[in-house]
Amino acid sequence: MTLIILHGPPAAGKLTVANALAAKTGFKVFHNHLSIDCTQPVFEFGTEDFWRINIKIRCDVIAEATRQGIGLIHTCCYGKGPDDEYFRELVRAAKDNGASVHAALLHCRDDIRKQRIVAESRVQMRKLTNPDAVEGSQLRNDLLSPHPDFEDETLIIDTSDIPPETSAYLIIKTFGLKT
Repeated sequence: MTLIILHGPPAAGKLTVANALAAKTGFKVFHNHLSIDCTQPVFEFGTEDFWRINIKIRCDVIAEATRQGIGLIHTCCYGKGPDDEYFRELVRAAKDNGASVHAALLHCRDDIRKQRIVAESRVQMRKLTNPDAVEGSQLRNDLLSPHPDFEDETLIIDTSDIPPETSAYLIIKTFGLKT
C-alpha cells in the first residue's frame, strides 16, 4: 500500500490533482474536507477538540486502508512547525501498517489562487472561498515548505500553469507508481 500526501495552501489544486492521480492509479482519494465535514457540525472549527477528532479520523482511515491494501491519496494544508506532529501521525498511521509514504507540495501563484478560490466547486464543498484569505493563509502559517522529515523527498509542483493531469504524471513518475 502507498499513501500519497498532497499538501499546500488553499486553492493550490490539491483535490483536483488528487482526482487526476486517482484516475490514473486507481488510488482512493481521502481529502481533508471529508473529516472536516463530519466533525464541524459537532465541534467548533479550529478548536483543539475539533482538530483532535479530525486527526483521529484521518489516522484511523489511513491505517485501515493500509491494512486492507488500498492505495490512498490524502490532501491537507500543512503548516510547517505547528502541524509537524500531526503530519508525523498521518505518516505513522500508514507506515505502522506497512505502507510507503510519499509527499508532494502543491503551490501556485497568488493571482491564480485568488481566481481558483472562488470557484463554484469550492462553494459546493464548503471550502474556503474568500480571495482575501490568499495572503492571510501564508501570514499565519508556512504552507509552502515540506515537512522536516520529508525535506529531501518532497516533490514540489507549481500548479499555476500546468494541467492537473501533468501534475499527476509528475507524481507517478517521481514515486514510481503503477498506472
